[in-house]
Amino acid sequence: MLRRLLAVYVSLLVLVLAALEIPLAVTFAGHATQAMFIDRLNDTSRFASLAEPALCSGRTDGLRAELARYDELYGIRAAVADRNGGIVVASRPGMVREVSRARLRAVLSGERSAVQDVVWPWTGEPMIVVEPVGCGGEVIGAAVTVSPTGAVRASVARRWGQLAGAGLAALLVFGLAAVPVSRWVLRVVRNLDRVTGELSAGQLQARAAVATGPAELRRLAEHFNAMAEAMSRNLELQRSFVSYAGHQLRNPLAALRLRVENLAPHMSPDGAGDLESAIEETVRLARILDGLLALVRAEGGDCRVAVVDCGRVATERVAAWREAAAGVRVRRRGAAHAGALAVAGGTGQILDALIDNAAKFAGPGATVTVTVSRPRRTGESGGEGRVVCVDVADDGPGLSAAERARAAQRFWRAPAHQNVDGTGLGLAIADALAEASGGRLELLPAEPRGLCVRLVLPAAPAGVPRAREGERDGQPATLESR
Repeated sequence: MLRRLLAVYVSLLVLVLAALEIPLAVTFAGHATQAMFIDRLNDTSRFASLAEPALCSGRTDGLRAELARYDELYGIRAAVADRNGGIVVASRPGMVREVSRARLRAVLSGERSAVQDVVWPWTGEPMIVVEPVGCGGEVIGAAVTVSPTGAVRASVARRWGQLAGAGLAALLVFGLAAVPVSRWVLRVVRNLDRVTGELSAGQLQARAAVATGPAELRRLAEHFNAMAEAMSRNLELQRSFVSYAGHQLRNPLAALRLRVENLAPHMSPDGAGDLESAIEETVRLARILDGLLALVRAEGGDCRVAVVDCGRVATERVAAWREAAAGVRVRRRGAAHAGALAVAGGTGQILDALIDNAAKFAGPGATVTVTVSRPRRTGESGGEGRVVCVDVADDGPGLSAAERARAAQRFWRAPAHQNVDGTGLGLAIADALAEASGGRLELLPAEPRGLCVRLVLPAAPAGVPRAREGERDGQPATLESR
């Protein structure tokens, strides 16, 4: 933004300088041309006065000597023509080609010379001045001077160069002055941009400084802080309400389940199924409350991030799910160790949710593969930085592209899985924990079929933890369910 603001400022400055200097340059050229014309007009008028007795008497030797002397001193050609336009006396031969017949006829008819064209630095035409020679009120001839314009053109070019130098100096000075002024103006904008990024990352206590900058931008920062304060307060109230309501409902729900279970001895055999269904509903409601509380904690934004060995956590969770996931084969692939930054305890919760979903929705006989990658750079030219990826892939029916885009929404269930037991909060909690860790979840199609959920976490800045004793560093670890 600083470059764009400076570009606009410099463009306006160039336009202002051009609007000032172009008319001034034209004025310089006009004044120089006018001064030269007045000087040549005086000389030509003098020759016209000298030519009057010469043309009347026919004695032109003195006039020829005068013209030759003038040409020799100043390099300006001069000539005198008769009333028919023929050259009578000239300082050098060839003068007749310099003056047009129309110009001579106009002067011989009584017109006076005037400035024809402004002398520009790029023109090479000489200045021609013609004055009538009169005798007794009658025009009997014309005096002509043909002046080279090199000196005037050089003078105009020099003046223009001075103007251009002054303009460039002004542009440089004001351009350099514009840099600190633009930075001062944009300091509040940059601060707002930084604080906006922090707020979007979950740092709800971030606020913009309002001590510097123009008054309008300071007021904008104050309004922004007020908006951020209101937003933070509303989010905190919502989280507090959900957390408080969840905690308050757990005790009555537990008491309700206990009382329903105590009804079992008093129920007839025909009502045993309904009683069992009621108990299952209370268990499902308790799981939903636990999921909501876990989601509130994950989205709280105050989770502690630490260095986690994703390889070790994956190995432990796969070992735990080998017996729990009945009818599903769970196996481990990839690096034995991979250090990443994550919420303390969050990686295990994420993997539990992902493996649980894969085992439930892939169906009996499916295979769930957990693959841990070593830290690597992702994005174009490694622009994202070093990350650790943990893939949980199954070979079940998978999800369509539209379903994958909505899978992390709260309480969302795929149409084909409406009857599968679950709360619809597992992926939402995993996604919130991944964001709190500075990472993300990606839902991708597995090959040749199925669903692959990829957990992407920032790699730990320190070295990866050492492998366990007896394992070679870099040797992939493989753990499969029996």
